[in-house]
Amino acid sequence: MNRVICGVDVSKDWLDAFIRPSGVFERFSNDAAGIGALAALCREQGVELVVMEASGGYERSAFLLLWELGIACALANPRHVRRFAEAMGFLEKTDRIDAAMIADYAEARRLSALPPPKAAQLRLSALMTRLSQVTSDLTVQRQRRSAARDQQSVASLDEVIALLVRQSQSRTLEGEIASMIDDDPLWACLNQAFRSIKGVADRTVARLMAELPEIGRISNKAIVKLAGLAPIANDSGKRSGPRPVRRGRSGPRGILFLVAATAARYDPHLAAFRQRLQSAGKPKMVIRIALARKLLVILNAKARDARREFECAT
Repeated sequence: MNRVICGVDVSKDWLDAFIRPSGVFERFSNDAAGIGALAALCREQGVELVVMEASGGYERSAFLLLWELGIACALANPRHVRRFAEAMGFLEKTDRIDAAMIADYAEARRLSALPPPKAAQLRLSALMTRLSQVTSDLTVQRQRRSAARDQQSVASLDEVIALLVRQSQSRTLEGEIASMIDDDPLWACLNQAFRSIKGVADRTVARLMAELPEIGRISNKAIVKLAGLAPIANDSGKRSGPRPVRRGRSGPRGILFLVAATAARYDPHLAAFRQRLQSAGKPKMVIRIALARKLLVILNAKARDARREFECAT
C-alpha cells in the first residue's frame, strides 16, 4: 500500500511541499514559522514521512525542527532524484515538479525515516568542517603566494596566510575536538580501538567520527561503498571493464589514502597485502585504493567490536 509522503524541495528562502498521493502542493518560508506551518499541513494530511534533498545545509533547520515537532523525515541524494525524474520523462525542472519527484522517488526507493544526529555529533562535524576549511584555505593561499609577482598582492596574501597560520596553529579547534571525543564514553572507546593501528592518529579518528558516524554499525561492504572505496562493476556481455571507485564521502576517503600508506609500513597484514598486489603487477593507484579499502574494513571491524563491548559494559 502506498504511503502518504511529503516531498520538500528546499531552497534558501522557500520550502515547496508536494504530498502524494493527494497532490496537495504548498509553499512555505524556510524559517521557524514556515516549518511549523509545514508540520501542521503534514499532520492534517496524515503524512507518514517527509523527504527532502540534501541542499548544502539549507535543509538542516527544516529537518531538525520537523523531527522536534514529531514529524519523521528522511534525506535523499539530489543527483539520484534528478536522474529518477529524467527516467520518468520529466526533463523540465520547476519547484513543484522537483517536490513531486522527491515524493515519488521516496516511494519507489522505499526510503525510511532517518533520525537526526545528536547535538554532540553536529558540533563535532561543524568543528571538523572548520578545521578542514582552515587547512584547505591555507594551502590555496600559499599556492597563490608562490605565483604572485605584484608586491601589493604579495603583501595581501601574506596577511591572509598569517591569519590562517595563527588559526591552524592555535590548537583551539583540535583541542575542542579532542575534548569532545574524550568526554564521550563511546567515542573514547572507539578512539582507543582505532589507535590500536599504528599510523591512525587524532585527525583520522576525528574525521571518521565526524563524517563516517555509521562506522561499526553497518557491514564492511556498506561502509566501503559509503566512503567511495568500493569498485563499481562495469561489465557487459563478454566485456569485463575496469572497476573504478567514485563518489562517496571525500573527507574520510582522502585521509584513508594517506593513513593506509603509513599503516602498511608497520602492520604486517597490510604490508603483506600490498606486497601481493605489487607482485601481481597492479598499478600504483589500484594499490593505493585497495590499501585504503582494506584499512577501512579493519577499522569497521574494530569499531563494531568496540560498540559491542561498550553496550555490554553499560
